[in-house]
Amino acid sequence: MLRIAVQSKGRLYEDTMNLLKETGIKINSARRTLLVQSSNFPLEVLYLRDDDIPECVASGVADIGIVGENEFVERGEDADIVRRLGFSKCRISLAIPEEEDYTGVQWFNGKKIATSYPKILKKFADENNISMDIHVIQGSVEIAPGIGLSDGIFDIVSSGSTLISNKLREVEVVMKSEALLIGNKELSKEKQEVLDEFLFRIKSVLVADDKKYVLMNAPTEKVKEIVEILPGIKSPTVLPLATDGWTSIHTVIDQKHFWEIVGQLKAAGAEGILVLPIEKMIL
Repeated sequence: MLRIAVQSKGRLYEDTMNLLKETGIKINSARRTLLVQSSNFPLEVLYLRDDDIPECVASGVADIGIVGENEFVERGEDADIVRRLGFSKCRISLAIPEEEDYTGVQWFNGKKIATSYPKILKKFADENNISMDIHVIQGSVEIAPGIGLSDGIFDIVSSGSTLISNKLREVEVVMKSEALLIGNKELSKEKQEVLDEFLFRIKSVLVADDKKYVLMNAPTEKVKEIVEILPGIKSPTVLPLATDGWTSIHTVIDQKHFWEIVGQLKAAGAEGILVLPIEKMIL
């Protein structure tokens, strides 16, 4: 049985539960006890605070865990990064009151900065030869300048709306963060085999996440030209239609490329272009 530590609430919790669901692993979400076992896969879920996950994985209390890169770096625990998961993306940034005249990183010299990530901030300050007074706060960091507790903040930024509502502006991005799957360095052979199967499922889900299945019809004499336009994974499927002189072309492309090439496809003679989502993709 493989034990995975996940965040007990918040955005990362939602994204993690969605990933488990997409990989076909059933977890009874109604049973919000500390430890819940899957009904169809040798996995049990341990619900923790996000800042406790790195230590629990490093110490072996949990075998693997899903945690924000920001927390993993801040805690500095001795665990492996098994896979970057590509969701729950954010950045860890320095922000100051919007009315301040920002002149560069040296603005922070001698300033008091509130943060929940003192180690990451200290490393940044040392690398830039900045002497700042780091004031550690757990939660609601963004209110610190407004109540006179600090000159600026160092905190997670996603959309930036929280900064705006507190009359702050982001001036330096120190690091970018995403969800990580981390693992204990000494997994048994049996647990590694379960992890390998879990990773196979994760890969099948994530590789399909930004892919689209595209079908189109085209005059047969235009097939070669259209195939050269398509940035597919491999050679597309080409099938004759019942109507003489017409062909159906099927392929998989990155969603981000579709709007770049749709005009070229139409100009080359493609018609009836159909774009479908892909749930899983086994490579």
